[in-house]
Amino acid sequence: MDISAGIQASLAGRYASALFELASEAGVVTAVESDLETLAAALAESQDMRELTTNPQIGRTAQGSAMAAVAAKLGLSDLTKKFLGTLAANGRLSKLGDIVRAFRTIAAHQRGEVTAEVTSAHALTDAQIDQLKTRLTAREGRTVKLSTKVDPDLLGGLVVTIGSKRIDGSIRTRLNSLAQAMKA
Repeated sequence: MDISAGIQASLAGRYASALFELASEAGVVTAVESDLETLAAALAESQDMRELTTNPQIGRTAQGSAMAAVAAKLGLSDLTKKFLGTLAANGRLSKLGDIVRAFRTIAAHQRGEVTAEVTSAHALTDAQIDQLKTRLTAREGRTVKLSTKVDPDLLGGLVVTIGSKRIDGSIRTRLNSLAQAMKA
């Protein structure tokens, strides 16, 4: 598998790579990716879930049992359940969010996709998102998946991050540049 050395070098990347290999061999990459998205949403929404995965006072056995119950409740695939058990047994549940992000990157790379994070001052309409996706796909030469978020501090415009590239067209940055030029 050809993925960046940065992902493979990280602890989360090694776990994500191993999970991706197992999912590929079993032909369940899509199911595992869906499971991980469900887990990421649960981590984002539930303080109890974050506490379960990060509290060092909760033992590995207790974490494993609790994660098995969570996995059953969420209807996760067998491979994902076993993977969560392995993370709990190895004391690595605190890295779950990083593992999910690394898995997303690996899976997207295998599909020939690139993910762009778009930050705007106001929520974008579906038409604006489609237009932006079309332009970025043409620019990058491969399919672009967009992740959007809102930051009112930008005042207007967009900040687009694709991998290590950043396109900053925000009004805040333009005003800061103008202020710096006027100081000189």
